[in-house]
Amino acid sequence: MRVLVVEDEPLLAEAIRDGLRLEAIAADVAADGDSALELLGVNSYDIAVLDRDIPGPSGDDVARSVVASGTGMPILMLTAADRLDDKASGFEIGADDYLTKPFELQELVLRLRALDRRRAHHRPPVREIAGLRLDPFRREVFRDGRYVALTRKQFAVLEVLVAAEGGVVSAEELLERAWDENADPFTNAVRITVSALRKRLGEPWVIATVPGVGYRVDEGPRGHAGVGDGTHPGGDGPRG
Repeated sequence: MRVLVVEDEPLLAEAIRDGLRLEAIAADVAADGDSALELLGVNSYDIAVLDRDIPGPSGDDVARSVVASGTGMPILMLTAADRLDDKASGFEIGADDYLTKPFELQELVLRLRALDRRRAHHRPPVREIAGLRLDPFRREVFRDGRYVALTRKQFAVLEVLVAAEGGVVSAEELLERAWDENADPFTNAVRITVSALRKRLGEPWVIATVPGVGYRVDEGPRGHAGVGDGTHPGGDGPRG
């Protein structure tokens, strides 16, 4: 999951960003309305977390822009006001949820995951493909009934690959979806993470490399992957 956090209090914005990253949620931060609109124009986000009281175009203005875009992106509004009429006006603009400051980070995480589940209501909450069973809410992965312990980043990468339902996902897209805007596009982080993820999931390798294109979950016959076919952990894949 990748979210945009629009918050003009630097310490709070940094705390939210760092806390979400620990939960395998990539977060970009905008300190004002103009920056938020710019980021929304160039990046794809799953959810927008908007402080209503920000410099430049207000959080309400940014919310109206999100709604007008027709993307259906959920909006979670942050506010210091706890009055019912303030919340009502936010919902009328297009907010999907509300969180009053101060709040616990874990509550924000739970609300974001709930919004993400609703956003993808056409998909089963637990996704299964090629012997993999991935539960985004419980952050659990099973391979042929066996629990697989993954790091937060490995889980985030696998979640993107499973959501593609066998389609190819480029290294650039993985970097965008599982990391954030501060990720170095020339880093080997994607290749290294995918290689480690394959090893955690075990043989036969279920993540295939499409040379020069990206990665995908292999739904084909099991047990035939190996060195030289692009699916071995040591094989040459796209440089992340």
